[in-house]
Amino acid sequence: MENLSVLFLVAGGIILLIIFLYFVPISLWITALFSGVKVGLLELVFMRIRKVPPSLIVNSMINATKAGIDVTTTELETHYLAGGNVPNVIKALISADKANIPLSFKQATAIDLAGRNVFEAVTTSVNPKVINTPNVAAVAQDGIQLIAKARVTVRANIMQLVGGAGEETILARVGEGIVTSIGSSTSHKSVLENPDMISKLVLQKGLDAGTAYEILSIDIADIDVGENIGAKLQIDQAGADLRVAEAKAEERRAMAVAVEQEMKAKAQEARANVIQAEVEVPQAIAAAFRNGNLGIMDYYRMQNIQSDTDMRNNIANPGDQGSSGKPKE
Repeated sequence: MENLSVLFLVAGGIILLIIFLYFVPISLWITALFSGVKVGLLELVFMRIRKVPPSLIVNSMINATKAGIDVTTTELETHYLAGGNVPNVIKALISADKANIPLSFKQATAIDLAGRNVFEAVTTSVNPKVINTPNVAAVAQDGIQLIAKARVTVRANIMQLVGGAGEETILARVGEGIVTSIGSSTSHKSVLENPDMISKLVLQKGLDAGTAYEILSIDIADIDVGENIGAKLQIDQAGADLRVAEAKAEERRAMAVAVEQEMKAKAQEARANVIQAEVEVPQAIAAAFRNGNLGIMDYYRMQNIQSDTDMRNNIANPGDQGSSGKPKE
């Protein structure tokens, strides 16, 4: 029993020692002390209580102190609790200091909390990077399409990183400038001969205004000839004009057919009137006989004249109708 009690006491002592060393990081305090960082042991305990990793703060303080950066543990804790990346901010401040770039701790933390990589921004400011634009298609005034691809060399503008537009805006503005430059050219040949004219015109527009970058140069990496848009548009227009002309011709043909049918109807109506009038002729002759206005010899002479007229018509127009208007059987 005594051995078991001793074992429990030893285990409890070890657990208490671990808990004590966890809340009281003596080794970290000694490291900070010998590194020239003034931080109290009680302050490290309070960091544990506030759920701030003491090692992260102390190591960052050591790096900043060795580099001559004036920061306090309170500032680092505040930035950590705000969701910032403390080691990244310290690296950015050290890089900016070595490169003689004016960057304060407040600016660095603001850039970091804005969602930008402040260390990468400082690196880009020291070492400019190249952004490749996608293929940009534009049409010159002679109707020939050109497809250009540019390389934009940019440098980070530290003062505009908070609130400044990003790479997408740079690419969009450069693409718009390329389209405008090509579109204002009278011939695609002049663009192919002097592609640097695009770069000059685009740079003159000040496309980096309000962005987080400063455009150093715009170089046309490649430019190809695309489709003949002018000829294609003319073909499409000619096809549209042809369809319009065909529609109008069909309309005129339909009108002509309608007029023809109308004239045929009128001819049928006139023929019916003639037949109706011919039916009344025998009645008129009979009435003339009854009234004594027509004799038998007069009737025979009229029949002979009618027969002579029909004969002459048949000779002149074989297969045609006679003067009576009736078809020959």
